[in-house]
Amino acid sequence: MPQLDFGNPLIIAQIVWLLIIFGALYYMLTAYALPRVEGVLEERAARIAADLEAAQAAKSEADAAMAAHREATAKARAEAQSAIAAAMQQAQAEAAKRSEELNARLARQIDEAEARIATARDQAMGALRQVSAETTTSLVAKLGAKADAKAVDAAVDRALAARAA
Repeated sequence: MPQLDFGNPLIIAQIVWLLIIFGALYYMLTAYALPRVEGVLEERAARIAADLEAAQAAKSEADAAMAAHREATAKARAEAQSAIAAAMQQAQAEAAKRSEELNARLARQIDEAEARIATARDQAMGALRQVSAETTTSLVAKLGAKADAKAVDAAVDRALAARAA
């Protein structure tokens, strides 16, 4: 390489100028450019740190808000469940009351119907006794004999008593 020919008398002048230019460039960089770069880097690092702190504060605030929201949701859910339970209890009580009223009314109607049936049965049995006595008297008369009313009534009473038992 011809640049490293140390036998050449101009090489020493070139090395001196290299050292002078390198020293001047080093001085300008350390005095002017590097402090500005360092200031920008420090400012950037401070801004990043501040942004991280702000993000951390926002995160903790959001976490607190989320916890409050969950708590409010749980409280609202519990209140809704209690309101639903109260409504169900009230509806069941009303249904039980209506059922009791309906059962009482149906029981009255059944008792009245049984009373009417018993009255109708008693009337029918009374009419059956009379019809049976008249039929027996008529049959005996058709057979050519005279029927005794007391004997016919006694026979009909025995037959009805035997059927009732």
